Amino acid sequence: MTAAPYRLARVRPLDSVAGPLPEQFFVRNDAADFASPAGAVWTVVDSPFPTSPANQNSAARAGWSPGATVNEDLFTFLAPCAPANVFGMAHNTGAPGRALPPQAFHKAASSVVGPGDAIKLSRGAGYVDPEAELTVVVGKPARNLTLETARDAVLGFTIGNDVSDRDAQKSDELWLSAKSPDTFTPLGPWIVAGLKDRGAPISIVHNGTELSPASSDDLGWGVDEILVYLSSFMTLQPGDVILTGAPGECRRINPGDTVACRIGGIGELANPVEEGE
Repeated sequence: MTAAPYRLARVRPLDSVAGPLPEQFFVRNDAADFASPAGAVWTVVDSPFPTSPANQNSAARAGWSPGATVNEDLFTFLAPCAPANVFGMAHNTGAPGRALPPQAFHKAASSVVGPGDAIKLSRGAGYVDPEAELTVVVGKPARNLTLETARDAVLGFTIGNDVSDRDAQKSDELWLSAKSPDTFTPLGPWIVAGLKDRGAPISIVHNGTELSPASSDDLGWGVDEILVYLSSFMTLQPGDVILTGAPGECRRINPGDTVACRIGGIGELANPVEEGE
C-alpha cells in the first residue's frame, strides 16, 4: 500500500446515460482534508481492478475520460467496488476471539449496496443488527500470503456494515440466511489507500445517537493475519472485500431508522432502513 493516503470511489453521473448496464466510473481524490473544497473535486481514473469485468469503467463520454476533473455535485457514490467475494470474520473481537482459530463466513455479493441505499428488512423480520466494520479491499490476486507480504495484496480500506439477522443466525449454522439477504452489506463511501489502520476508531450512529465506540485494535485477529488465513486456502481476487469484525456496540434496527457506520480516517457510511418484501 502507498504511504500517502488517497481516496478512490466508484461513482455514477447524475445524468447517467441509459443502456444495458448502468454507467460507472472510478475517480480519485488526493486531498488530505475530505471536507475541504479540494476534497470535493475528483479526477477520473482507470479502474483499479483491471482484471475484473464487474469493475470496468463505462465507455468514455464528454467530461468523463481519464484525467478529467469532476465535482461531487455531478455524481452519486456507489459501493466502491463490485466484489466477486464478500467475506466476514466470525468471533473476532478481543481476547475471546483471539483464543479461537480464525473463522470466516461468506456473504452473497448480491447483498452489497452503496451509501444512501436502503437496508430493506423483510416483513416480519426479527432482531436485526448493524455492525460497523473496517473492511479490506483486495487489489490483486493473492494466494499463500505471509505476514510479510499480506499488505501487498491490499488496495485500501472502506467501511462495511455487516447487517445480521440474529434470529436467522440462531437457526442457520452457516449464517447464509442471516448475512446474505439483499441489501445486507452496505459498503462505502470510498476506498482509502494508504490508511494507517491501527487504532482506527469504529462506531455506529443509530437514529442520531452515537453508540459506544471501539477501535480496530480491539479485533482478535488483525488485518495481516486475516489475509494470511484466507489466502491459505483460496485465491483472493481484485475487488474482493473482507469485513474484519465488529468490535463496537450495535443496536437493533427497524424500518424508519437511520444507521451510520463511522471509521476514523475513512469517514461515514449512512443508510436508511426500510421495510422490504
